[in-house]
Amino acid sequence: MTPIKIIGAGLAGSEAAWQCARRGVEVELFEMRPVRSTPAHQTGDFAELVCSNSLKSDSEFTAPWLLKEEMRRAGSLLMEIARECAVPAGHALAVDRIAFAARVTKAISRESRISVRREEVTTVDESGAVTIIAAGPLTSEALALEIARLSQPAVTSESTRAGEPAQGDPASPHLYFYDSISPIVEADSIDMARVYKAARYDKGSADYINCPMTEEEYGRFYDALIAAQSVEERDWEKLNYFEGCLPIEEIARRGRDTLRFGPMKPVGLKDPRTGKMPYAVVQLRQENLRADSYNLVGFQNHLKFGDQARVLRLIPGLENARFLRYGQIHRNTYINAPTLLEETLQMRAHPRVFFSGQICGVEGYVESIATGLLAGMHAAALVSGAEPVPAPRASAFGSLTHYVTHADPKNFQPANITFDLLPPLEKKVRDRKERHRLQCELALNEFGRWLGRVGAIAVKA
Repeated sequence: MTPIKIIGAGLAGSEAAWQCARRGVEVELFEMRPVRSTPAHQTGDFAELVCSNSLKSDSEFTAPWLLKEEMRRAGSLLMEIARECAVPAGHALAVDRIAFAARVTKAISRESRISVRREEVTTVDESGAVTIIAAGPLTSEALALEIARLSQPAVTSESTRAGEPAQGDPASPHLYFYDSISPIVEADSIDMARVYKAARYDKGSADYINCPMTEEEYGRFYDALIAAQSVEERDWEKLNYFEGCLPIEEIARRGRDTLRFGPMKPVGLKDPRTGKMPYAVVQLRQENLRADSYNLVGFQNHLKFGDQARVLRLIPGLENARFLRYGQIHRNTYINAPTLLEETLQMRAHPRVFFSGQICGVEGYVESIATGLLAGMHAAALVSGAEPVPAPRASAFGSLTHYVTHADPKNFQPANITFDLLPPLEKKVRDRKERHRLQCELALNEFGRWLGRVGAIAVKA
């Protein structure tokens, strides 16, 4: 049996490789780092988290919880490792990103059925070995051009000129948006006398550091943020931010109070020292198990480093902050999946080629792992002579892939898992919590039956 070829050992590629290997299928896993790096990665480890260390809410009967519960039942390696590397984050699952990547690398590297190749892939034989493209949003230019070739005849000469997709061109198989990275500060540079620990609405443990602002302090911060200089865009760039991850300065430009209803929302964060809710709040989340660094939640930005330091030190408690990493911008590339993919994540024109991870049009770490798990299952089924069967529409897996493959191709944007993607219940339920609970129960029941049919390596509920 010819090994499955997996391009990219990020979150999706690592999970896909594990799923194939656990089904007795040989894998060749290609990762270009550290031979060739990207603008955002810092190591050569697999599954390196770049933008954040959060894997979203763990609150029962939320959409992220549902997706993670389905992944657990399907035997996700990366979610298991995430639990082992968890750091305090209230009701969310956050990980020590260095420990997480190191453990994933170790687990994948010691699996006998996975052969790791540290090299860049620039060509794909669509009629050869079954291939999973999980190259991530920072796909190299050479591979991006090869994906464009595979996606023809939709490609136009304009969309491939200089290796760049045609921005906003619905006929192009490539789209792209700009994603941002949040700053990180050293823990011992935070003035703990000016901040307090709390979780919003007291849900979960009080693991977040909260920097409260008065109306006057918020005004000074806002004015400085609006006046700060952004990094100059290059001639060929046209910044096209993903709405789910806007830089703080872009949010601020939409109105003086927009930050107070977004990343600086104080609701549910009463200051225990005063018994009152601040005018605005900046939250810091623990970055690693040592608790020696914290990231500014929702503070991704595109400001020059000098201006970042000046503006962010106006936040109470961060007057003397030492920054381990400033906010940055990087381009994320993804395909126009509704025009190219089946619900099994196979290319319609080339069924031996699968896509998974952010490049297939999902947004978020958990969603990337989930599509890697699915692509691994489907690819293993294909090489074993079975017909890949899509996840049920009622499940989180099925709803995510249904969106990716059925959205309007002219207005396609990456999606996180939300209840909006799941089909509505047959009977209307007014109470939101009860409605979500019933949707989750239905999803898990359908998902369990599907796992039984496809013969997945499942974990007992």
